[in-house]
Amino acid sequence: MIETKDLILDKAKYDDWLPMYKNLWSRTESFQYMVIENSPGEGEARSRMERTIAFQQGRESYLVYLRSGGEAIGFTGIAPLEDDTWEETGIAIGPDFWGRGYGWQILQALISRAKELGAKEFHYSSWEENLASRALAAKAGFRQYAEERHVREHDGREYTLLKYRLLC
Repeated sequence: MIETKDLILDKAKYDDWLPMYKNLWSRTESFQYMVIENSPGEGEARSRMERTIAFQQGRESYLVYLRSGGEAIGFTGIAPLEDDTWEETGIAIGPDFWGRGYGWQILQALISRAKELGAKEFHYSSWEENLASRALAAKAGFRQYAEERHVREHDGREYTLLKYRLLC
């Protein structure tokens, strides 16, 4: 578990499927800058929660909860790249929670956790169109080192992924 001023990053529990569905997974606007699709129904959300719980085992992967009330509002995580380099594996919170500084708190918590695990360098990526994510990278002091063109499999949408690094 990782705590910030307003949030708790912790492992998923099956009962989180409904708040995750309501706050994030059912919201198409949440997935505009992701390679995965939203969950259009409650049945898919229940299955997604089962997959999430299994995926999180043994990984630095978390759901994002509000400290006040404990409601699940998103997901995040980090993973090792090589040697002493770690990367974020995504930061997603539901649109009703955008603009409150939660992305900043999550990113700072992830960097701190990576440092605890021995990171000397931390990588972050953002879709070129995602201005909020790019602003977050700039605020944290990341420097862009690469740009990659991709095509999203489920709908053929082309996008540019901007890759950033930060020395810890």
